[in-house]
Amino acid sequence: MKEKQIVTSFLESGGKILLLRRSDRVSTYQGKWAGVSGYLEPPHTPYQQALIELKEEVGLTEAVVELAKSGTPLERPDKELGIKWIVHPFRFRVKDATKIRLDWEHEELKWVLPSEISRYDTVPNLFEAFLKVAST
Repeated sequence: MKEKQIVTSFLESGGKILLLRRSDRVSTYQGKWAGVSGYLEPPHTPYQQALIELKEEVGLTEAVVELAKSGTPLERPDKELGIKWIVHPFRFRVKDATKIRLDWEHEELKWVLPSEISRYDTVPNLFEAFLKVAST
């Protein structure tokens, strides 16, 4: 089983979490709800990659987000794809949610209460990844 490392960032504003519905143009989990995610690409650290993905996928720079928490990585094997995902989760507070702009990777966004995440058809283990960075 191949191992692939990814970052997943949860954006928080007004007590709600941003969910993004993946477009048909992405390579995996089309139509599923997710956070802001991307492959960890050398030489970047998980945090640096999270900031890159925020800029690419939702148009947010480091100036308009604040790191609230980073969590320990979560391992998630996907036997169907033959990939063991290593997910590095982050939660960022958004200072100005009006600046969010979706790129081609997502076709819809929703702000939901943390308790509602598990009600959506999400990428595998999204709620478990969120719990790693939830407020304590």
